[in-house]
Amino acid sequence: MSPPIATGKSESGTARFLGSASSGILELLIFHPVDTVAKRLMSNQSNIFGDGKSFAEGKQALTQVVFKDAANQPFMKKYASLFPGLGFAAGYKVAQRVYKFGGQPFVKDYLNTHHKALFTNAFGEKTGKTMMHATAGSLVGIGEIALLPLDVLKIKRQTNPEAFRGRGFLTIIKDEGMGLYRGAGWTAARNAPGSFALFGGSAFVKEYMFGLNDYSNATFFQNFCSSIGGAVASITVAAPLDVVKTRIQNRNFDNPESGLNIIKDLIKKEGFRGFFKGLTPKILVVGPKLIFSFTVAQQLIPVFDRALKN
Repeated sequence: MSPPIATGKSESGTARFLGSASSGILELLIFHPVDTVAKRLMSNQSNIFGDGKSFAEGKQALTQVVFKDAANQPFMKKYASLFPGLGFAAGYKVAQRVYKFGGQPFVKDYLNTHHKALFTNAFGEKTGKTMMHATAGSLVGIGEIALLPLDVLKIKRQTNPEAFRGRGFLTIIKDEGMGLYRGAGWTAARNAPGSFALFGGSAFVKEYMFGLNDYSNATFFQNFCSSIGGAVASITVAAPLDVVKTRIQNRNFDNPESGLNIIKDLIKKEGFRGFFKGLTPKILVVGPKLIFSFTVAQQLIPVFDRALKN
């Protein structure tokens, strides 16, 4: 029999929570304002620096477009104005990062304790360790459907705000009930390969590019490179079902459509290329967020663990 899979020491649950929660909060603080600025600039139809405006006038116009009513307010109020509609996004994103980045190590530890021989015998020691990380990620990804209501509300708020019709959060929860889990099967089908590729890709880079035995000893650069590999693989693999999932979720509450009908309609009207619509911009826009949060989580979890133990 092959030797046990060396996965290094296990961090405490508190360290995993703190590291993953920190990554989600930092991701929101850094990227949500960037998204807001981009959307406001794209929505602006006036010429900011043209039409004979001086540089000072153009700068003032730019400030007005970006910060709107807070254009003449102090810096912190300007910064706060870049966080509109943060509620659902914050709740979902932080919960998602804590669950995924903090939960995957627990599943990996379980697999290593109870099923390491299965992975070692099937794939060998090095590949077995990579497959164990990937499988743990996939199982956690499937369980992520528990957070689906927040994801559904976030997507509808972004793409179909009229679906809310002035209703508050609790009213929607009461009215829609299990309807908020519409598309759960497709979400699980999307998350399983996506999370498998995310954690598997990251482990592959650490194992085969950097030759790490204990992944918790990875440097910031090694975590960064492994996050790039995992994020690009995850977004690409999950793209087809992500298109289906998004189209299911952005429908009106009172006008649902099944995933199979969406797939048939998509193939008929857009061809198989339709499954990869938005892949390039998603890698460019979503990729950095995932790379950032995954790198931060991988870096901070061991840091918090050492701090708590000392």
